[in-house]
Amino acid sequence: MPHLVILYTGQLDAEVQMTILCRQMADAMLTVQDEAGQQVFPTGGTRVLAYPAPHYAVADGGAAGLAAGGTGDYAFVYLNVRMGRGRSEATQQRAGQTLLEVAKAFFAPVMAHRHIGITLQIDVGPEVFDAKLSNLHPLFQKVTP
Repeated sequence: MPHLVILYTGQLDAEVQMTILCRQMADAMLTVQDEAGQQVFPTGGTRVLAYPAPHYAVADGGAAGLAAGGTGDYAFVYLNVRMGRGRSEATQQRAGQTLLEVAKAFFAPVMAHRHIGITLQIDVGPEVFDAKLSNLHPLFQKVTP
């Protein structure tokens, strides 16, 4: 952990590069620090995955968007961060604000010409089963001579 899963309406693939958003989000996650100034999310455990929804229904189907002079083709992005227990509420809030700022900057050009809803949610344990198998973490261990 942590994992960030992005679900989004598929028409956005023609307008944004989700791979870039994934990288920006992962990089932002690695900058989050706790109250002691320690990196909150382990580098080797940070994952960001994005999935387009080819089928969707958003809000009223476009009527209000058309009435407001738009296309009525609404878009939606759901960003869900799942992190393990043990981080303070202040750290959780800091992580959320950090990621929200990245999302706002990334989607600002899209929001200038289409109606889009964006939700960012952080979920924290409790896990009922939590097994991990990875050979990534050793890549990021600091070796001191």
